[in-house]
Amino acid sequence: MPGQLRLEIAAPVAEIIIDAPARRNAFNIEMWAALPGLIAEAEASPEARVIILHGGETGHFAAGADISEFETIYADRESAAKSRDTISDALDRLATCRKPVIAAIEGACVGGGVSLALACDIQIAAEDARFGVTPAKLGLVYPPGDTRRLLAAVGPAQARDILFTGAIFDAGRALRIGLVAELCAPGTALQTAKEKAARVAAVSQYSVREMKEIIAALGSPEGLDETEGRERFVQAATGPDFREGYLSFIQKRKPDFPTV
Repeated sequence: MPGQLRLEIAAPVAEIIIDAPARRNAFNIEMWAALPGLIAEAEASPEARVIILHGGETGHFAAGADISEFETIYADRESAAKSRDTISDALDRLATCRKPVIAAIEGACVGGGVSLALACDIQIAAEDARFGVTPAKLGLVYPPGDTRRLLAAVGPAQARDILFTGAIFDAGRALRIGLVAELCAPGTALQTAKEKAARVAAVSQYSVREMKEIIAALGSPEGLDETEGRERFVQAATGPDFREGYLSFIQKRKPDFPTV
């Protein structure tokens, strides 16, 4: 979707770029609807091992949802339910992407922006980035999927404070409470994310994807079946990536993992 969302791939990274500068990268419903397709395209690309979601040259990650369309997309129960499903489906698709996803955060990361960041696997933020989850200021409620991811990241006490006050807070607090994994100098979030992506791309992609699925299962209401978890370990221990991994270590060379 030119001018709003676009995908660029240069091995080993796929970049999903948010480009709505007039709205500080606020997401409209068309952008939410377009996101799953871009994720699927990046997921299917053999050149892309890691996906980075970022705000391009706008100076912002995402300043939430586009309030200007609320009168339309939340006009009645039917349109509200349809919009809810479009947004939650996009976030769930991002969270369940088979490949690891890094959020590179500059500027505003508010409301739906935090939802996007939390649906990613690793969050890297500039030191001057600003955060907030503000549905209480609008008379809305934070959806269950978003709330679950927020709880998993920061715990119940911080989640209550963030949601009940709707306060905007700085990147230092975001790091302390676990909302982001790493801070970097202003203007360097994308470069820092690319350096992180290169390190992720250099290890076994089989291992990364399996561990991503295990982490997701452990954090889900259903949990991870113990038998399945044990079987995943045995499959890895008898698989080609592990053999290449330990042989390369013994032979003191860089591994060439077969899984892409």
